[in-house]
Amino acid sequence: LEVSGLSKHFGGLKAVDGVDIAVKRGSVHALIGPNGSGKTTTLNVLSGLYKATSGKVVLDGTDITSMAPHQRTAAGLGRTFQNIRLFRSMTALENVEIGAERPGNTMIGKGDEALTERAMEALTFVGLGSRANELISSFSYGHQRLIEIARALASNPTLLLLDEPAAGLNSTEKLELHELLKRIAAQGLTILIIDHDMTLVSEAAQHITVLNFGRRIADGESMAVLRHPDVVSAYLGSE
Repeated sequence: LEVSGLSKHFGGLKAVDGVDIAVKRGSVHALIGPNGSGKTTTLNVLSGLYKATSGKVVLDGTDITSMAPHQRTAAGLGRTFQNIRLFRSMTALENVEIGAERPGNTMIGKGDEALTERAMEALTFVGLGSRANELISSFSYGHQRLIEIARALASNPTLLLLDEPAAGLNSTEKLELHELLKRIAAQGLTILIIDHDMTLVSEAAQHITVLNFGRRIADGESMAVLRHPDVVSAYLGSE
């Protein structure tokens, strides 16, 4: 993913202000920053929910800046949401099948059977294959997070955007999430993750970009960025 000069203004508010991000193929890249720094707005612009005020977004060599969300999905962009967006009256499998059903998903055959098979593979991958036919309402919050990740994986994305996947998880669920991220990365999938859990971020991501007040204040190898004086100041304040 190549993001250059990305801005999103809401009237006079510059929520995202001239941000550059380069995400390497096959890496786990974290986007962090204090509350209100513009992280989720950036993800919403990248996935097409918001139209960029200015700047350019290139995914796997394709300029997707002006594409609608469904076109970006077809181009290989998958995402999850900070607030879980599952269809509660449907089963886990039905929710994941919706993710699998997209144009350009070459791993799917023409029939519904292939669609179901792809969805089952994704659910099994996140460890919930045995509960595929249960309604969403019967799952814990942590497991609903996993189902949402499975739905994104079922679309066979090139790049997976994860918006605070550890939010609301207990310590055991966070460990499971960390292991899942490792397995996703081992499949060669590229991940851009937003999270406030610095332990998860430092262990899972090789590269970190930091935003504060809509601007990029640091970018580079994980441990070096987390020790950067501007980053420490943004999170903890200064004397």
